[in-house]
Amino acid sequence: GLRPSPLGILMHPQYGLWHAYRGALLFEDEIALPEPRDVIHFCDACLDKPCLKSCPVDAYSADGFAHETCLAHVRGQNGAPCRTGGCFDRNACPYGTAYRYPPQVQAFHMAAFAGL
Repeated sequence: GLRPSPLGILMHPQYGLWHAYRGALLFEDEIALPEPRDVIHFCDACLDKPCLKSCPVDAYSADGFAHETCLAHVRGQNGAPCRTGGCFDRNACPYGTAYRYPPQVQAFHMAAFAGL
């Protein structure tokens, strides 16, 4: 099933970091959720953790995401590669690469993130 990656993005067993869910569910009563299965997660088996080593401003770390650091870089003069090619750390993940969003889709999302 889905589990958080070191980037804080949910990791899908097939699609890696390249999936999106949009929607809302409203239940009148509380529902019981199943217990997570005890399986080895992709990220646990990934020794190199390239997703934590590819950002030009080290916005991701084991401590979390430095949102303002990333945003300042993406908006700045040196942020053009991130604006056009997407998040370097997300692109560095070796899982689900066949489902990676095309560059123009990544550029759209980075522009939305940056408020451009």
